[in-house]
Amino acid sequence: MRNNEPEHIRALTELAGGNAVRTGSDATAHLTDWRGRHKGKAMAVVLPASTEDVARVVRYCRENRIAVFPQGGNTSLCAGSVPPEDDRCCIVLSTDRLRRLREIDAAADVAIVEAGVTLAALHDAAESAGRLFPLRLGSEGTAQIGGLISTNAGGTGAVRYGVMRDLVLGLEAVLPDGSVVSRLGGLRKDNRGYDWKHLMIGGEGSLGIVTAAAVKLFPAVRDSAHAACIVSDPDAAVALLQRLRARFDTAIHAFELVSGGEIDLALRHVEGLRAPFTPTPPWIVMIELGSSDSEAGLDEMLTGFLGRVLSEGMIEDAVIPASGQQVNELWAVRHSLSEANKKAGHGIVFDVAVRISDVPRFIRESTQIVKDHTPLADPVFVCHLGDGNVHLIAMIPREVIPASGILEPLVHVLQDKVHDLAERLGGSFSAEHGIGRKLADEMARRLPPAEMRLMHAIKQALDPHGVFAPDVLLTSKAESEPARMIADDDQTPPR
Repeated sequence: MRNNEPEHIRALTELAGGNAVRTGSDATAHLTDWRGRHKGKAMAVVLPASTEDVARVVRYCRENRIAVFPQGGNTSLCAGSVPPEDDRCCIVLSTDRLRRLREIDAAADVAIVEAGVTLAALHDAAESAGRLFPLRLGSEGTAQIGGLISTNAGGTGAVRYGVMRDLVLGLEAVLPDGSVVSRLGGLRKDNRGYDWKHLMIGGEGSLGIVTAAAVKLFPAVRDSAHAACIVSDPDAAVALLQRLRARFDTAIHAFELVSGGEIDLALRHVEGLRAPFTPTPPWIVMIELGSSDSEAGLDEMLTGFLGRVLSEGMIEDAVIPASGQQVNELWAVRHSLSEANKKAGHGIVFDVAVRISDVPRFIRESTQIVKDHTPLADPVFVCHLGDGNVHLIAMIPREVIPASGILEPLVHVLQDKVHDLAERLGGSFSAEHGIGRKLADEMARRLPPAEMRLMHAIKQALDPHGVFAPDVLLTSKAESEPARMIADDDQTPPR
């Protein structure tokens, strides 16, 4: 421990409160990522209970060159929510105690919530007011609103409602100098200069710490329909999506394509799941329709639609849940996939976005890449097909995981090949998981120099001392000359 760390811990305890600072074994859970792959070091984990507490802690850290790693629910898949294991002087600033639901305005369709509110808690609050917050994902019981904003999370409902960027009306945030900016009016129209909230959305805590947000609510779903279908291949799934859109348009809330291998992993490793089909077919599509009209008759319409496409040979079979329990059982399989992958072994995870029409080609060619370069791995897929987001997981079973010295080169080879493929298709190597530390070098290598200079210039303008989330999203190794030119004289990074 550095000689001045006890002094810093005492000062932080005074600023944030006696129960707000954790060290030693009490901090361990905040220093390990959800999958247990990345473990970091920090002199303390600080859990402020208000925006004012966050601002005081940030000001102290800036004055004393202490790096700050913001953390929400710690469900990141890109090593973005824990610090590295090096000798820098840093803290983790957790939003876990920022849990107030400040306002639910059903007439304006606005909720104002603090950053530590979990997605599940926001769902419950919106439902109690007769409204809907539409973001859905498997970790909703632990994922927090601030973290979802900072990573611009997507989820299964993006086909209808968009990603987190589309759901945010305003933010409150603490900047790296400790000042607070706030626009929580929940306005649908607001042209008062630059819309700075979009710098924070997807910024992964590198430009500001989100402490509260005004988010959009929607009419509650009063009628819904769900189905699982067997399709012969991803091309058939794309054709099915086109037909479904022509018939149901904005009533489509989710359209997920999952490979049979991924379904089998869930059934083997997560208790209590029920198989939608036995035996598991190579490809399954999961469909959700929704309407605010309680008399829309979606179930009957979807049944008729699936009967027609079945007779045409577009799908091979379909099941329609007959009760709410069966609906929950169907989607429990989908939302258990990340947990299953974690238990099954080492998944080399890719989070790619391409045009919907290019998804089948990406799946075919990336499958071959995995087979050619990592014979130990089985390629499995989870696709938010409705928005072109493909998760390829090169799954290495736990019993055959090679030594880390062998595994790391395999990961790099696969990453180069798979991301090259996405690039050739005009796609993105990061769709909804974020960049974190995992992909910071990859972004610096693949994005055009002008884009990287722009991002570094923004970082330099807001955080000239590199206090917030160093090497998360933007790696200091790739700092551009123009960005350095507009810095102030003191550029000493926090160490």
